[in-house]
Amino acid sequence: MPENPLSAPNRCAIYTRKSTNSRLDHEVNSLTTQHEICSAYVASQRYRGWTALPRSYDDGGHSGSGLERPALAALMHDIEAGEIDTVVVYKIDRLTRSLLDFVRLIEIFDRRSIGLVSVSQAFDTTDSMGRMILNVLLTFSQFERELIAERVRDSIRTRKRHGRIHGGLAPFGYEYRDGELEVVEAEAEIVGFIYAAFLRHGTYTAAMTAVREAGFCSSFKTARNGTLGSGLIGHSQKMTVAARATAEKKTVGQRS
Repeated sequence: MPENPLSAPNRCAIYTRKSTNSRLDHEVNSLTTQHEICSAYVASQRYRGWTALPRSYDDGGHSGSGLERPALAALMHDIEAGEIDTVVVYKIDRLTRSLLDFVRLIEIFDRRSIGLVSVSQAFDTTDSMGRMILNVLLTFSQFERELIAERVRDSIRTRKRHGRIHGGLAPFGYEYRDGELEVVEAEAEIVGFIYAAFLRHGTYTAAMTAVREAGFCSSFKTARNGTLGSGLIGHSQKMTVAARATAEKKTVGQRS
């Protein structure tokens, strides 16, 4: 007779966490209390084949804002080793307080077919209702990530329209002063030569050859790549001057 899927073995790992070390054993939300509540829930699901693993995964004195926790690392190691079927927590925020980190964990759980149960929140991805709730959470998370990406793109476009660099190291010939790019006079002649060579030859390859032949190569060998190395910002096939050289030295222009 085929085995009843409801009674198939389900190895449950109980994970607990508390942010501070003080009174870990005395508060209602202590690691011990969390573990007892989760253990009782797993025992109530014995008819479904659930059993609590003997190993404890307890993170005392660790914040839920990140994933760098020793017990969580041990939990993930055992998941990857195929030793766990379901992760049981008292509340979701014991696992993580970050929605993005939660999504990352769920992706790993899904890849390994790991269930997640929050005892106090009636959240159980081993059944259809729990999976529906999870899909709603993941949908909102994806929506949030796309909004953030749009804001970042809009910010980059705005800075480029105003000829401002969008983070990273200052291009060769410039330095940051109060958040703005300012010309380094000692390097202005080389920058002017780069602009002139590019406008004269029309390609970066030819311009860089001319720069090397002029003996300037060693002066800016660490000047990033061809687009930023001469004080330019690349975006949508257009090159825009990021900062103007001094009046007597500058060569200003756009190349579409």
